[in-house]
Amino acid sequence: MSEHGSQDAAGMDTQTRLGVVGCGLMGRGIAQIAASAGDKVVLVDNRPGAAEEAREELAATLQRLTARGKMTSAQADATLANISTADTLDGLDGCEVVIEAIVENLAVKKSLFADLEHILGPDTILASNTSSLSVTAIAAELEHPERVAGMHFFSPVPLMKVVEVIDGLLSDRRVGDRLMQLGQRWGHTAVRAKDTPGFIVNHAGRGFGTEGMRVHAESVAPHPVIDRILRDCAGFRLGPFELLDLTGLDVSTPVMESIYHQYYEEPRYRPQPLLRTMLAAGLLGRKVGRGFYTYGLDGKPEIAPERAVPPVRADRVWVSEARPELAATVKALLQRLGATVSDAAHPDEDELIVLTPLGEDASTCAAAQNLDATRTVAIDAVFGLDRRRVLMTTPATTPEWRDLALGLLGADGVPVDAVRDSAGIVAQRVVAHIVNIACEIAQQGVASPADIDRAVSLGLGYPHGPLAWGDTLGATVVLTMLENLAAASGDPRYRPSPWLRRRAALGLSLLSQDD
Repeated sequence: MSEHGSQDAAGMDTQTRLGVVGCGLMGRGIAQIAASAGDKVVLVDNRPGAAEEAREELAATLQRLTARGKMTSAQADATLANISTADTLDGLDGCEVVIEAIVENLAVKKSLFADLEHILGPDTILASNTSSLSVTAIAAELEHPERVAGMHFFSPVPLMKVVEVIDGLLSDRRVGDRLMQLGQRWGHTAVRAKDTPGFIVNHAGRGFGTEGMRVHAESVAPHPVIDRILRDCAGFRLGPFELLDLTGLDVSTPVMESIYHQYYEEPRYRPQPLLRTMLAAGLLGRKVGRGFYTYGLDGKPEIAPERAVPPVRADRVWVSEARPELAATVKALLQRLGATVSDAAHPDEDELIVLTPLGEDASTCAAAQNLDATRTVAIDAVFGLDRRRVLMTTPATTPEWRDLALGLLGADGVPVDAVRDSAGIVAQRVVAHIVNIACEIAQQGVASPADIDRAVSLGLGYPHGPLAWGDTLGATVVLTMLENLAAASGDPRYRPSPWLRRRAALGLSLLSQDD
């Protein structure tokens, strides 16, 4: 395959003639960033007039950006001048790269690429913006499948500054190299992935929603409580149920099910039956005014106020030393809140018993330490205690002791949630699951560790890249959480990735790459 595009003395592209097939939101976004970077773009759509309508919409978008001071009038004029339209695929003749952004249907994409192959020269690169289909399958029946690769953008393209470049099994390496170069030229972070289900971002994203749903399915807490714990304690922008409502269950559920089935029912990606039930009921989320939440006319979810902190509080507390570092954090907090914290080996009969589990449930910890479960509670100390505190009861904890614990933990005004007994509480199990899936993506060689973290941070907006997050928590800490989750549940969903096990054993960063 020959090189494409004109180049300057340093070998970098100066201008590319790009074709974009499909003039919906994605196609327009790709055209905008390419034209803004100085490339010539030809827009084509199979609906008569759609390409010209798209150019007019882009002109309006550029005017709005100019009015907001995001670009100058000269830059807007130059960008629009770089965009032309064509009524048929024949108008793409002379393009060096063509990106399709049409309906997510394998048969339709294969038909389009077959048509493009007959129109365009053998050196023209063909790229698919598919988010869920196999790039290899799209290209397999072409005469020159080596010139096809994936170039998956995220919506809205100008704002989501990441693009996944996917090498199919038949792709020429230089094709992906060229697309990586274009993605960077257009102002995006380009990451490289193998042709596997979900690529990087949609693959890594299976941990958040599916585990949030699993916590809900176990009746650990109502969905608003799970959402605010994951926002305030773990730092996510939205909780999993808020995100599902925003995306729409008609969009997110098929993706969850598709990746689960494409990986031959891998337990790590298992969705929950409630999603199908909600789809059948038409509870799709914000777009219909009702999903996990009900939305008012202002578009805001109707959420019941948080429960008031009980007016009573425990004065004397005993904290288990089974997890010394976590225990020290909790002891310091309780002393700051005015409680007397015992340093005895065993609790007295009038003391609140506090556990600091790591992937365990409170019942297992209480039984193993021969503690009185009726006055035992657990506190999640892994993610900090300044923004929100999470209290977990055993099935035997009495309401009186629970309220004494809630009153103490909320004495300084920091909100407190009480949840039912759960291995991994809420945030521990969700974050550990996310880190473990990222480790498995690295183990499978889908992408480099650095690209996994870059893609997830930019594509999903997580507070940290998942591998770096695992390093921050400690690989051995994450491994312990998962081993305890697996032991408590018996579910292979939580089995630790070999990538995590080996790096924890050797004291290596989860971002460390094998030679």
